[in-house]
Amino acid sequence: MKRILALVAILLIAGGALYFAQQHRRQDVMSVNAVVDSAADWQRDLTRAPMHFTRISDDQETRIGDELAQQYASAQPTQTAEMAAMEWYVSKVGGRVAAHAVRRLAFRFHVIASVDMINAFALPGGHVFVGQGLLDQMTSEDELAFVLGHEIEHIDHYHAVERVQIEAQLNKLNLDIEAAVAQIPISLWQAGYSKEQEFEADREGLRIASAAGYSPQGAVNMLERWTQLHREYVIHAQTPTGELSQLAIEGLTGYFRTHPLPSERLAQANEIIAQDHLPLSRPLKPFHVEYEVTSEER
Repeated sequence: MKRILALVAILLIAGGALYFAQQHRRQDVMSVNAVVDSAADWQRDLTRAPMHFTRISDDQETRIGDELAQQYASAQPTQTAEMAAMEWYVSKVGGRVAAHAVRRLAFRFHVIASVDMINAFALPGGHVFVGQGLLDQMTSEDELAFVLGHEIEHIDHYHAVERVQIEAQLNKLNLDIEAAVAQIPISLWQAGYSKEQEFEADREGLRIASAAGYSPQGAVNMLERWTQLHREYVIHAQTPTGELSQLAIEGLTGYFRTHPLPSERLAQANEIIAQDHLPLSRPLKPFHVEYEVTSEER
């Protein structure tokens, strides 16, 4: 028993040292807030450590994700032909990107028909939800591929399922019982992850989107736009122009609140592109959805 405890202590110390080393490489000068953020992330990572040794099976994770997705999807309004076409398009792009994930899960993609939903989130087992509000902000299919890659990697790296395990431990839920799973709120995944988990999803999402044939310039364009919008409307709280409504600003503020600073994400994306020699010159694909309007919908 003492040997096991000693081994666990060594692993935790080594993990903490590695974590702070990574943080130090990212920021040579650390502010007081950065130190607090790093300490909070390290504490969350220590909480996650036991999850690595007690992972639930892929089959159980998929069952839990299916139950949660069904619960969420059933509360959504009936899809229009336009939304069905959008979901097909998102699924096509998502499937292409998910083919490069490490885990062999049945990834499924859903569109939330709400302009207020300027965000995306992933559920355990392979379900990815994207808000119409976020899709409305995109200018290329490559941007969509990056966003979907980010969410896929939250699943691929067990971030999503660890939320289930932690919630089950805190509230003593039996994950083998459907009613217990139904108690887990969807907001748990909409709230975002630790800073390091978000950076990891960005890094690996960018890589698998590029492996799927998409230009990393899409990620750069989106993060540059996010950086500008964050500077103008969140930091300086400027009055929205006709191009960007107050509703969109409020949605973007929520998105920024659940992710690291866009400027930090952009800096990391540029670092990965240079380090991995990702093809920035690859042409961007237009964001293009086609659907037919029937006589009943006119």
